[in-house]
Amino acid sequence: MACSSGKKLHSSVPKQGISGKLLVASGNHMPMVGAPPNDPQPLKGTILVYEPTNLSQVTRMGDAPEYTAIHTRQIASVETDSSGTFSIALLPGAYSLFVKRNDHYYANLFDNNNNIALYTVEEGKLTTVKITVSTTAVY
Repeated sequence: MACSSGKKLHSSVPKQGISGKLLVASGNHMPMVGAPPNDPQPLKGTILVYEPTNLSQVTRMGDAPEYTAIHTRQIASVETDSSGTFSIALLPGAYSLFVKRNDHYYANLFDNNNNIALYTVEEGKLTTVKITVSTTAVY
């Protein structure tokens, strides 16, 4: 019986798509002599997968990496577990990932062309990501 439940767990991880962890960083993250590091903690939440999204295609909240609207097509969404872990099967291509935060969205990575949190899924591969929400962290 234990073997069959192990197989079910293994089969829930897609062979192609995106998997990773959602974390939250808060408080002081400046290195201090003699103090333990303030490591980001797992966050339960919702990851939204959009077609590639540029900064010009969102309604931004000031200069923050937070948005009140995303003007591209949503492809999928996935809930993380209590350890912040998630995985989602996706077709090959490029995707922008956002974290749903109450009534807005969060993403803090940009490329040279101002594409937001752009990740690529290759045929037969699982892209691994780490998303850290850091709106209340100090560096």
